[in-house]
Amino acid sequence: MNDANLDATDRAAEVLREHRESIDRLDAILVYTLAERFKHTQAVGRLKAAHTLPPSDPAREAQQIARLERLAEEADLDPAFAKKFLNFVISEVIRHHEQFLEGDA
Repeated sequence: MNDANLDATDRAAEVLREHRESIDRLDAILVYTLAERFKHTQAVGRLKAAHTLPPSDPAREAQQIARLERLAEEADLDPAFAKKFLNFVISEVIRHHEQFLEGDA
């Protein structure tokens, strides 16, 4: 392998390393952001349980999904993926709210 190929390979390895470091940082941000989000949704769940409100709010959920789809489009992210992701998060939130309502949490 000549020096030009080695230099190109070294540069590619460095760029790959930088991308991976960015991915690792972003994964940490996602995890901590989700944890913070769930702290708030759990507080909502406790409040709903205390006032015997239903664990699910379909109108709010539809509004949030539409909002996230718009944000995804603005961010150049597949809105269908964003919708699947939020639906997954919402289902977990509702599960927590149901547990609060049942007194399990």
